[in-house]
Amino acid sequence: MTATDLVGGVFAAALTPMTPAGSPDHVLAVAHCRWLLDNGCDGLAPLGTTGEANSQSLADRMALVGALAEAGLPAERVVVGTGGCALGDTVALTRCAMDAGFRNALVLPPFYYKGVSDDGLFAYYAALIEGVGDADFRLYLYHFPQMSTVPLSAGLIGRLRDSFGAVVAGLKDSSGDWANTRHLIDAFPGFRVYSGSEQFLADNLAAGGPGCISATVNVTAPLAARVFHAAPSARQRVQEELTAIRLALQGFPTIPALKRLLEWHTGNPGWRTVLPPLLALPEEAADKLREMIAGFPLFRDEIALAAAVG
Repeated sequence: MTATDLVGGVFAAALTPMTPAGSPDHVLAVAHCRWLLDNGCDGLAPLGTTGEANSQSLADRMALVGALAEAGLPAERVVVGTGGCALGDTVALTRCAMDAGFRNALVLPPFYYKGVSDDGLFAYYAALIEGVGDADFRLYLYHFPQMSTVPLSAGLIGRLRDSFGAVVAGLKDSSGDWANTRHLIDAFPGFRVYSGSEQFLADNLAAGGPGCISATVNVTAPLAARVFHAAPSARQRVQEELTAIRLALQGFPTIPALKRLLEWHTGNPGWRTVLPPLLALPEEAADKLREMIAGFPLFRDEIALAAAVG
């Protein structure tokens, strides 16, 4: 590893708070990122799926990158989501992140056209790497076939690694398929395969992986950090509690539910805003979320939700 590479550990796929007009709220975003780093997160992945990045304009995404850089977030602890359907937009946003000091980018495949070949995906990622044109660039592939419907195969990963070496540094596996994650960890030594859920954090670490990059870490960071820092012999007990919370949260629409939790945590109603086509969590679902939280007192207390659900 070099100073360019990400640290390992617990990463939050950071939510993006929005203004009433539907643009990123930079002040609140910076405050949330700092809270995450101060409360268990080893790193941040802004402008991914959880950050509603593909519902934002390119200009808004670039402006948020600039705000996070101006806030002085540690670059080696940030991997910026820069993927999109248009190669030119992906290159432009990745260069923006690089110019701001963020050398690590998490990049979805181009997801509009379905059934594309590995040759086509290789051409896209190769053109991105060549378009960025910087040896310090670190590409993290984003495998999320349920959402993108464009899977990233082991054969494609191997071809990119053979062609571009250390620039192709890792992958976030949001497939939910632990067997796939384990296969990639074993198949590509030195390639940093992060699990897309903290449910698999202990397994990832035991297999020699670097950790997780997860949506629900926006609210489970303190407990996930306990798993990461626990001795291997004690890790599974804490992991079971973390997994139970993760699975319970999966019963709700992810982004609206997480934003409602952050509204309760901060007392700021601005957290409730989501971008279309998403909608804010309905009150009936919010009541069920309160009931769920009440069943996990450790989790509730760690993110200061007692007043909201007590």
